[in-house]
Amino acid sequence: MLIIPAIDLKDGKCVRLRQGRMDDSTQYGDDPVEMAERWVKAGARRLHLVDLNGAFAGEPVNGEIVRAIATRYTNLPIQIGGGIRSADTIEAYLRAGVQWVIIGTKAVKEPDFVTQMCKQFPGRIIVGLDAKDGRVATDGWAEVSEVMATDLARRFADDGVEAIVYTDISRDGMMQGVNVEATAALAEACGIPVIASGGVTNMDDLKRLATVADKGILGAITGRAIYEGTLDVAEAQAYCDSLKRS
Repeated sequence: MLIIPAIDLKDGKCVRLRQGRMDDSTQYGDDPVEMAERWVKAGARRLHLVDLNGAFAGEPVNGEIVRAIATRYTNLPIQIGGGIRSADTIEAYLRAGVQWVIIGTKAVKEPDFVTQMCKQFPGRIIVGLDAKDGRVATDGWAEVSEVMATDLARRFADDGVEAIVYTDISRDGMMQGVNVEATAALAEACGIPVIASGGVTNMDDLKRLATVADKGILGAITGRAIYEGTLDVAEAQAYCDSLKRS
């Protein structure tokens, strides 16, 4: 499993939200590029960037910062989500050096868009499924649909989606632990590698997640925990690496 530090961008700053609420954010830094450097030095092998403003605007708002990070760390795989709702946006990010783009709201509202983008940009598309009580949320989590996350994930099983980032909104930013059961169930249901997100707090959470890694768990995104020091990136990645050797 990969430990994937999250850098959430709001108004050009590094922040973390609680349960996706823009009015409940904590700022952790003024310079996202420097923050990326911090996680690179800690041994991160992938970064998870989110344009929070873009998620609500429906188009990139912090795109220049994303490009600056991708340009500086050309050997570090980066995945970006937030406001990605057109082929032009995807192409621009990929040209800037980003490895994967995460389609969220558009994947829920127009599933065929994912199919088309997987054909146009093979191996570069990740779907972001953010759920509350199992139902998918959209538009920066402002709206909760009636679509079940597992049903939508199955819809993309044959499209060539590289991975699914699954976020339990009720856990995100709350440091209450990962919803291991729901994450494993999603991976089993769709057969697509799943990246867990929301609630990663400490090593105990990773150890619980590791018990179901064989279900198809590719990695875990962590934000508030690494910013507040309850989880160490280097220690966490070393633990995950040790599982492969044992």
